[in-house]
Amino acid sequence: QVQLVESGGGLVQAGGSLRLSCAASGTIFSVYDMGWYRQAPGKQRELVAHITSGYRTSYADSVKGRFTISRENNKRTAYLQMNSLKPKDTAVYYCKVGSVGTRGGYWGQGTQVTVST
Repeated sequence: QVQLVESGGGLVQAGGSLRLSCAASGTIFSVYDMGWYRQAPGKQRELVAHITSGYRTSYADSVKGRFTISRENNKRTAYLQMNSLKPKDTAVYYCKVGSVGTRGGYWGQGTQVTVST
C-alpha cells in the first residue's frame, strides 16, 4: 500500500519561505513521477509543480521563478521549496505519486499553507 505524508506547511508572512516535504512508502519511489498540487477554498485542485522520474521539472505559470520541486530517491522524499510567498499561495498543498493530473495516482493527506499580508 502506497502512503504519502506531507509536512512543512504553516503560517508565514508574505515574502517568506517554506519548504514542504513528501515522504513516500510502499512503492518503488524512483520509477514514478511526483507532483505538488494545491487547493484553495472554493477552488479546484491545481497543479503547482511536477518532477519526472528522470528529474525533468515543470511549473504552473503562477509559481515559476518562486517555487522549486526536487526529489531524493534514496530518501523516498520529494520537496517543494517555496520562496517569495504571496497571500494567493494560501491553500492546502498535496503531493501525488503518478502522472500529471488531478485524477488517479496516490495522494497524501495535504498540508495547510497560509500566507498573511
